[in-house]
Amino acid sequence: MKLTAWATGLSLALGLTAAATAQDLPDLGGKEIVVVTENAYPPLQFLDKDGKAIGWEYDAMAEIAKRLNATVKYENISWDAMIPAVSEGQFDLGMTGITIKDERKEAVDFSDPYMRSEMLMIVRGDEERFTDAASFAANPDLLVSAQPGTSPFYAAVYNILDGNEENPRVVKFETFGAGLEALKAGDVDLTLSDSTAANGYVAASNGGLKIIGEPLATEDFGFIFPKGSDLVAPINAAIASMKADGTLDALNTKWFLDYKMGE
Repeated sequence: MKLTAWATGLSLALGLTAAATAQDLPDLGGKEIVVVTENAYPPLQFLDKDGKAIGWEYDAMAEIAKRLNATVKYENISWDAMIPAVSEGQFDLGMTGITIKDERKEAVDFSDPYMRSEMLMIVRGDEERFTDAASFAANPDLLVSAQPGTSPFYAAVYNILDGNEENPRVVKFETFGAGLEALKAGDVDLTLSDSTAANGYVAASNGGLKIIGEPLATEDFGFIFPKGSDLVAPINAAIASMKADGTLDALNTKWFLDYKMGE
């Protein structure tokens, strides 16, 4: 990880502001919040080269807990099991860059958005057979990787292809990382990701990857809770305070501008 002196100074200044702002926030009295994540979505949450769990969401959750006088315990689960597990009350909160969708609101409650992102198309750096969604769709030999049930999966099916979720051109992988490795290896020709992760991977690829075409969609990320959770309101208050004092902007600078994958 590399932080510029400017970003470090900004973070220290924002820490002082956050301390003042926190006085106006709910006090959870040291309550333990059990947070579940996947650790497979850099730079939001992932394992570094030493196996340590780090990322934007970890930093944000630590700051939220500090402002609300709470403690955090982390658990791990696969993406496909996360929403059902949180819905059933196995965990207090889920985080893994979860797009806020009306159909998901039937199973879980969402926090207010903490980040807005765009869906981008990632290809190998030497790709010349297609340049956008239309030219990809027009070539039946081209394949796209996707993790079932995610926003990239639905964007591939409905924004690029024919709306058939069983279209064989969509090659399904259990994790985003596996699909990205398949792209690098030439087993698929396209991977979709929100801009937060896509820009980081491309920047770290030394020309091995690039982004093509126009953004396919815009999406907002939120934390998820069991329906009716009494944590939604205080966490929304903490998010609002972090937006207001610039803490979220500082996290964006740290993880999307200064951080280099693999360092």
